[in-house]
Amino acid sequence: MSVPAQALTVADVKYDDATQLAGRALQLNGAGIRYKAMFKVYTAGLYLEKKVHTAQEVLTLAGPKRMSITMLREIDSAELGKLFTRGVEANMERAMYIKLLTSVLRMSQVFSDHKRLLPGEKFTIDWIPGTGTIISVKGKPQGEPFKEPEFFHAMMNIWLGPTPADWKLKDVLLDQPQQSQPQQQQQ
Repeated sequence: MSVPAQALTVADVKYDDATQLAGRALQLNGAGIRYKAMFKVYTAGLYLEKKVHTAQEVLTLAGPKRMSITMLREIDSAELGKLFTRGVEANMERAMYIKLLTSVLRMSQVFSDHKRLLPGEKFTIDWIPGTGTIISVKGKPQGEPFKEPEFFHAMMNIWLGPTPADWKLKDVLLDQPQQSQPQQQQQ
């Protein structure tokens, strides 16, 4: 039996200990800050139906899931989309990347369409079984769901994959003790 996470405040961004998605209760698995060099870029919080501690458990866990991102600095959204595309590509086999390329390009366009994201603005990446991945920016769903489960896995691997955007962020999202990790990528 797992103990529910407590609400966290990360860089003045509050992550509730629980949320609802598709009529199901999700709990905060972990939350932290994405750094690029020494700059705080955004906070991220991972919500799941139960606590898990590995990326594999996140990907195989049944039920809805949510990654919630809140910006800490202004960023060009097109650049963010490109960085996410690179993060997806860096964490998957080439054949799967090619299979998902249309969805990856559409995801990049979702961010490009917003021009800029400002401090305090939020987006979510939700997995809803039977529906797909829904990306919402500033609380509004962006287009049709991405149907392939592999697309959601690819998006989660930006933060949880073998070459994550930020090793320390990966550790806190998975509620792991922080360790020294290889040099960070540039997502």
